[in-house]
Amino acid sequence: MPNPLQLVLASASPARRKLLQMAGIPPIVCPSDFDEDSVTVFDPGQLVQVLAQGKARVIVNRLRQEPALRQSLLGSHELGSSIVVLGCDSVLLVNGEVYGKPDSPAEAMERWQKMRGKVGDLYTGHVLIDLASDRELIQSATTRVHFATPTDAEIAAYIATGEPMQCAGCFALEGRGGLFVEKIEGCHMNVIGLSLPLLRRMLGELGYDITQLWQAPVL
Repeated sequence: MPNPLQLVLASASPARRKLLQMAGIPPIVCPSDFDEDSVTVFDPGQLVQVLAQGKARVIVNRLRQEPALRQSLLGSHELGSSIVVLGCDSVLLVNGEVYGKPDSPAEAMERWQKMRGKVGDLYTGHVLIDLASDRELIQSATTRVHFATPTDAEIAAYIATGEPMQCAGCFALEGRGGLFVEKIEGCHMNVIGLSLPLLRRMLGELGYDITQLWQAPVL
């Protein structure tokens, strides 16, 4: 039997956590508080990789340098376990503009007025770091999103729910925002926050089977 595998998610995103849980993977959540403003990369594919890498490396360093944190997160489950840290970040590219989370309701309204009826590309960077071997994998996935044409009143009502203020691209596919998306080309989970098929392939490249995560205890 292979050693149990523990996945540490370097993100506070409820959507990413729920995606993993729905796939039978109980992540150990440890937000990184990485300074995203320190990154000056303009290509969206490279940007999400750099941001995801920054998040994952912060947590890896903390786990190595702070035994108390490692003990509090992993407890008795650390014994005999392999540990991998997952960092993710997403941005949306529409009309040549790169969008992360909106800073204000007014900005969210302006974005949606530009986005409606258009086609955008949602990029999500994925970084996996194996604590034992220090191997690091960096990948990104892209999904094409065809937006509907909601009215200004519908957009205002959507923004008033607060949902788009927490999302890269100003919409949550798995929430009310799904009402304003006509079609998806590619991995729909990538739009929600991480591509589970890509995660499976990356774990395989590190020498792990994703089913090892099914054996991890729910914390």
